[in-house]
Amino acid sequence: MSQRRYQALLDAGFTVFAVRHGSSPKYVLPEIVPDVRRAVRYVRLNARRLGVDPERLGVWGGSAGGHLSLMLGLGSDNGDPSAEDAVLRAGNRVAAVVAYYPPVDLRPLARGITTENANTRFPALNFDPSEASSISPIVHVSGDDPPTLLIHGDADGLVPVSNSHDMYAALQEHGVESKVIIIPGAGHGFRGADADQAMTALVDWFGLHLSARSSN
Repeated sequence: MSQRRYQALLDAGFTVFAVRHGSSPKYVLPEIVPDVRRAVRYVRLNARRLGVDPERLGVWGGSAGGHLSLMLGLGSDNGDPSAEDAVLRAGNRVAAVVAYYPPVDLRPLARGITTENANTRFPALNFDPSEASSISPIVHVSGDDPPTLLIHGDADGLVPVSNSHDMYAALQEHGVESKVIIIPGAGHGFRGADADQAMTALVDWFGLHLSARSSN
């Protein structure tokens, strides 16, 4: 991954862990979500060695990565104390979330595992529909969720902007500190000034919620 993508965060003093999860077509979403949770568990378990504060971790992603970031924020846990694997004994809670143009409800999208129903463009969606609720962020909103920022373009033809509107409404209903930024005319995948606006908002959100002062 290009360091340039994260330069604004690095310039602001953040440590960045670029997570490469197992991806499709080998893995589908019900397998990918635990994979990114494991990444957070690993960072928390090794926080001292990595030089970070485990209570001041933020997550950010766009599109499918936005979905995964929301799942980390809204569907986290404190780890399994009975697990033999030390990583699984660590929690995966984060302190702030930023999601660009995320799909938030996978229930209408799951295509099953039969060849005739397969989604050839997005094979990560070829999983049993009975698992869709467990990996749909909008189903997992609760009052103890971390501060969450949603950024979406109103011209997104792939993931409609209604996803962020619906997610924001659910967060507000549960009293979660949250904000939605809609960028006029922006499509799926920010470019140019739209990307700059989104990155500025992201850095500001993390600065507000992950700084040493905000954690005291």
